[in-house]
Amino acid sequence: MIRLFLVLSVLALSCSGGKVLVYPVDGSHWVNMNILIEEMHTRGHSITVIRRNSSWFIADNSPFYSSITLPNEIDESGDFLDEYLRKTLEIERGHSSALSFLKLQADLFSMLSKAHHTGCNMLSFILEDKKLVKKLKDERYDLVLTDPAIAGGVVLAHYLKLPLVLNVRWTTSGEGHLLIAPSPLSYVPLPGSGNTDKMSFSQRVKNILFHSLGFIVNRYMVDPHYDVLIEKYLDEKKDIVSLMQAADLWLMRVDFVFDFPRPTMPNIVYIGGFQCKPSKPLPKDLEAFAQSSGDHGFIIMSLGTLVKSLPMGVTNEIAAVFASLTQKVIWRHLGPRPSTVGNNTLIVEWMPQNDLLGHPKIKVFVAHGGTNGVQEAIYHGVPILGMPLFFDQFDNLIRVQEKGAGIILRLSEINGHTFGQALRELVSNASYRTDIQRISRLHRDQPMKPLDTAMFWIEHVMRHKGAKHLRSEFYNMSWYSYHSVDVFLVLLFVLAVFVFTMVAFIKYVCCRICCKRKLKKE
Repeated sequence: MIRLFLVLSVLALSCSGGKVLVYPVDGSHWVNMNILIEEMHTRGHSITVIRRNSSWFIADNSPFYSSITLPNEIDESGDFLDEYLRKTLEIERGHSSALSFLKLQADLFSMLSKAHHTGCNMLSFILEDKKLVKKLKDERYDLVLTDPAIAGGVVLAHYLKLPLVLNVRWTTSGEGHLLIAPSPLSYVPLPGSGNTDKMSFSQRVKNILFHSLGFIVNRYMVDPHYDVLIEKYLDEKKDIVSLMQAADLWLMRVDFVFDFPRPTMPNIVYIGGFQCKPSKPLPKDLEAFAQSSGDHGFIIMSLGTLVKSLPMGVTNEIAAVFASLTQKVIWRHLGPRPSTVGNNTLIVEWMPQNDLLGHPKIKVFVAHGGTNGVQEAIYHGVPILGMPLFFDQFDNLIRVQEKGAGIILRLSEINGHTFGQALRELVSNASYRTDIQRISRLHRDQPMKPLDTAMFWIEHVMRHKGAKHLRSEFYNMSWYSYHSVDVFLVLLFVLAVFVFTMVAFIKYVCCRICCKRKLKKE
């Protein structure tokens, strides 16, 4: 009976399990995609991941998925970002001209354009390989799960005619909501603007300017790469924006505890913090170090996966501040060891960030402001000293600071005095911890865990072969129909005809009256 039960269990699992094709983005984006993959695997689903030969984080062999490995193109974005950070610091501290700033921004846009070009080449390689295409079609996947920050997976899903689920915070056009949900620029801040949802007139002007700049960059530096792919491989004559808008489901990696309230859509499912989980016991050496901090507690610092370290001058000033504190410090630092490191500071190449944030002696998290780290700090209720470097980090930290849960230090502001002052403020002022713990309670007070919510909706798409019932058809409308420009023009024409007719009629009547009076006088 036990053997029969086990056999039936396996059969039931294999029948209910779906087949998912995952087209990920590497780097920190993979960290949260991998969490979805592992959870789908535990629920009996079969996952195939498309990866490049020299991916940073996406392993070729995994117990949770099988992989399709493609030839690699050289990716020098890591070196570029280190150089970009150094030059940004020089510009913000007034050591370079405005022309240098414009050139740096042009270089950044060029790098992003090259990243999309590389992604399109990767997809083109797949679609030109007839054997691989046949294999993908023969597998009869239930859906494609992709991150649309690089949108090759979106095009592939349409090519294979499969339901499409997006694991999304960013798209090729910026923040995800901007493509799928109404986004009034009067109170929806644009990425990079530094605005909140409460904007003055000048901030609304800035918001519109950022929107215009984003439109130009996307139209002329990003979209053309995908236009070539779509024209060559798809029957649909649409742009990449329309293909993303046609996705069945948007798993949005934010929630409104973190983000500012704004309009949304039925096929957006909020899973912010889905990667967060209760902390596990620390390794013995880290636990001993944490306990040695006594009542003062400890601070952790990490700059994420893309940047190895800050410039040495800044690093030495930070290390000197750490050395002056009564707290212990655990610092993830990959560059040369600072000369001013104190005995209270432990420098590591890797640390269990989630477990440290959940430790009872943690006081402050010094972070660059990446989405994963910010959400883990919110989950565990740890105040943040934010040092945004690039991309979405400043926008993430603006939301934290606006809610009273942290302090932002711009690169140009970082020195021994400001860094020490901000750290001591966060440690000594209990309001920061009170506010972020309040946010943490709000985040946890949900009917389902975010990860369970994501799984339910992914499986919902599998069961129903898509989710068209949740999808608005606005993406099939022309821009002038969506904004009712044609309606207003017709109504304006009708009004003009009516006014012209009325004026002509009044003139006619007036003329008749005048003629009669003239005849009577004669």
